[in-house]
Amino acid sequence: MPLVAQVAVSGATIHFDKLYSYLVPQSLAQRVHTGSMVLVPFGRGSKARMGVVLAAGEEPAGAKLKELYDAAPEEARLSPELLALVHALREGTFCTYYEAVKAIIPYGAQYRAVETGGGPRLQKQLVRHTEWVYSRAAAPPKFTPKQSAAWQALAAGPVGQSALEQAGISKDVLERMEKKGMLLREKRDKALELYGQYDAAPQPVCLSPEQQRAYDALAPGLSQPKPQPALLYGVTGSGKTLVFLKLIEQCLALGRQALVLVPEISLTPQMIRRLKAQFGRRVAVQHSALNHTERLLQWQQIQSGAADVVVGTRSAVFSPLERLGLMIVDEEQEHTYHSENSPRYDAREVARRRAAAHGALLVLASATPSVESFYAARAGRMQLVQLLHRYNDMPLPKVYLADMRAELAAGNTSALSGFLEQQLRENLAQHNQSILLLNRRGYQTVAMCTSCGEVLKCASCSVPMVYHKATGRLLCHYCGAAHAPVPQVCPACGGKLKYTGFGTQRVEEQLAELLPEARVLRMDADSTAHKNAHETLLRAFANGEYDILLGTQMVAKGLDFERVTLVGVLGIDQMLFAQGYKAFENVFSLVTQVVGRAGRASQPGRAVIQTVDPQHPVLTLAANQDYASFYEQEISFRRLNLYPPFCAICMVGFSGGDEAAVLRAARAFAAFVQSETQRRGGVPLRLLGPAPMSVAMVKRQYRYKLTLKCRGDKAFRAMLRAALAQYDAGGWASKASVTIDFHSDADL
Repeated sequence: MPLVAQVAVSGATIHFDKLYSYLVPQSLAQRVHTGSMVLVPFGRGSKARMGVVLAAGEEPAGAKLKELYDAAPEEARLSPELLALVHALREGTFCTYYEAVKAIIPYGAQYRAVETGGGPRLQKQLVRHTEWVYSRAAAPPKFTPKQSAAWQALAAGPVGQSALEQAGISKDVLERMEKKGMLLREKRDKALELYGQYDAAPQPVCLSPEQQRAYDALAPGLSQPKPQPALLYGVTGSGKTLVFLKLIEQCLALGRQALVLVPEISLTPQMIRRLKAQFGRRVAVQHSALNHTERLLQWQQIQSGAADVVVGTRSAVFSPLERLGLMIVDEEQEHTYHSENSPRYDAREVARRRAAAHGALLVLASATPSVESFYAARAGRMQLVQLLHRYNDMPLPKVYLADMRAELAAGNTSALSGFLEQQLRENLAQHNQSILLLNRRGYQTVAMCTSCGEVLKCASCSVPMVYHKATGRLLCHYCGAAHAPVPQVCPACGGKLKYTGFGTQRVEEQLAELLPEARVLRMDADSTAHKNAHETLLRAFANGEYDILLGTQMVAKGLDFERVTLVGVLGIDQMLFAQGYKAFENVFSLVTQVVGRAGRASQPGRAVIQTVDPQHPVLTLAANQDYASFYEQEISFRRLNLYPPFCAICMVGFSGGDEAAVLRAARAFAAFVQSETQRRGGVPLRLLGPAPMSVAMVKRQYRYKLTLKCRGDKAFRAMLRAALAQYDAGGWASKASVTIDFHSDADL
């Protein structure tokens, strides 16, 4: 009987996501398997759509099925393990099948439909993976100026055409020199050129006695068939990375592969440098700052087995490693491991699943572990390994709390307290470096009318517009809307607008006024928008080209600079009093991490935390680097108020253009949840809401939420799917789209 493929089709929603049956024509029979990427006719017009085969069987009697248009080659087929992840993501995050597929496979490795004379066919999103590489051959008696430039550019060895063109050497010049026998030309995989500046220079990994004890506790897991996950808790500067390197070294010696996850793109350059120095071309990289071609080439390097160490941000957790033996999640507490788009997965959970599938050792590491992870370690569900001292026995930074209320009373309206300014001056005089953290980009953050008190907000989003002086415009950080020139008059009453607040641009300007001799480097979303910006800026700071590094949270963690002896924390109160049950944990982690950037080498460090509430217990505990006391305080709060780890939080979001309709839809869904709970004999949960989200409108879409405190188990998810089915059947999906997130801080 003919073969039938069960296909998950692109473009579906969670309300209409199912498998569709297609006949496999004889011409494709050898190419279609479970996990294959295929092109299918869909709908009345048989429009070509991408899909993935999730099951296969024989044609049922009497069925009238359409035939597949095309199938991708074998190398595009999802492995059984990655295919299992597709199912897990769909079930666990309420995404569609194909959204899960797109999360797992990078854009460049995906396929698209193209029209040909023989009908719709599949074509790779990217088809150019190689380029011409030139090298010297024979020098002529004399050069033209252009030829001389090309010859000099090739002095150190072969160089790719794109790099030569960027240096101002045209394709025509190169081709003429090749025809004359001056240059040699060959096709080469572009992957060979990526990160070539990091030359391998392996050094023996020398561990301190405490690090050796940590390694000895973790290493046996590399040889066990089902190792227990581990939490490596180490104070800032304790040298967790050296333990990582030793574990990776042993993992490779056992013939297996390692994956290292970092939470921010800003952290990848240092980690890449460390790993490349130790393991050379065995290292591949996966993160969103790579262009599509670069990411694909790195993916192919992993897929072919040419790379056995992978480092990257959240999405790297899906790397097609077949012999996984070690997975490391650095700074595991970071919210950036949670995807903000569908599928809304937690990379740590995916890592746990993949580690279990491969019998690999999973190591979560942090100086400020998440409350959930530390609770699990305390309960014996994870191995707890601790590094309680800095690598070189240097003391933790001395921390001062600056009272900004007193500063304001004394007439200081600057973003910098007098004490912090003094400390910066002393650091400059000593030729040391400083880091300043302000988690707000832009120049001034609020425009308020002096007459009616109206705050100037985005017309499409319920958030204040932020003034960016460098571009001379107001910008919405949610939808990207911009206003220029900057208004000076209130649109509501015609009164005068007053711009207040401090962003990184404003503080950069104040530093130039107060410390004109200081070389200031600003790192935020605006200054790091161009390619390789993180790496370029951090390298410049490491080389001593700047005295002060001012930035958002991208400068707060994981960075190691020998000459940094002073850290300043500005504007932390906004986070301290934010919504969400993780507010205190986020503040403690951020402050502890950034304070830990100081005094990591031979000189002691110090830090200044500016706040309007210097007696706040979270800040005082962070100042003392006292994670144990913070944990005991926080776990008591979570237990009393029923927050994770004592329950799961499911946030169900609703959005649409009609606010009243969105609210009705949210109420209807709440009723479906309650009725399904009762029908099933009681699924344990607490339902809160519906209520507006903290940002009630984004891109003219009104947003409401239901917060469900639940167990997050199969029974709850089955109940939730049944409620979704009732929601769809009642026609509510046309009034408000639904988003389900198990990893939010009870908001989006």
